[in-house]
Amino acid sequence: MKRALVIGASGGIGQALCAVLAAQGWSVTGLSRSGDGLDVTDEPSIARHLGALEGPFGRILIATGALEIEEHGPEKALKHLSAEGMAAQFALNTIGPALVMKHALRLLPKDAPAVLAALSARVGSIGDNRAGGWHSYRASKAALNQIIRGAAIEIGRSHPQAVCVALHPGTVATRFTEKYLGRHPAVAPLEAAANLLRVIDGLSPTQSGQFFDWAGKPVAW
Repeated sequence: MKRALVIGASGGIGQALCAVLAAQGWSVTGLSRSGDGLDVTDEPSIARHLGALEGPFGRILIATGALEIEEHGPEKALKHLSAEGMAAQFALNTIGPALVMKHALRLLPKDAPAVLAALSARVGSIGDNRAGGWHSYRASKAALNQIIRGAAIEIGRSHPQAVCVALHPGTVATRFTEKYLGRHPAVAPLEAAANLLRVIDGLSPTQSGQFFDWAGKPVAW
């Protein structure tokens, strides 16, 4: 039986990933803060929840993150920055996924194909940033991309058939984005999940450590 682990399984994209994977014949284990008490900003919580699992998992997908945390939303200008807001973004969007990867590595098979992927965002691309603003969120996702890049190099040494990538899901119609959609076209979570899984299925170890969008196109760092 093919086995998949989804972290952030209660979110819009996380729920959809679980549903599409199950429909494709995967046995899915989903973990989330609201459903299981997994707090990715707390390493003991991560260690406890992931330590209770037995691998291997052929797919480990990290679908956590937030654009707005408590009263801290995306900044329109430097004058709106706050240390608290920046720290919250990095704790959830960068440090959390990094610690998940730390504790999930043992759950990947060493002698079979596998994928470890985390949801990033195109706005985390430094090369593609033409609008400015959203400083904390952009920086936290750019930092996540660097974590993915470094992790892929390390994982490749011990898991030669594994792929470790950052993924941009596109604009997805969830509670995460509803305040910020504006005129941007958005896709339903199930469609976004199917797109991401299609990209994952087409990757090889030679593409590990890269950043891809929902259509499988590379995104600039």
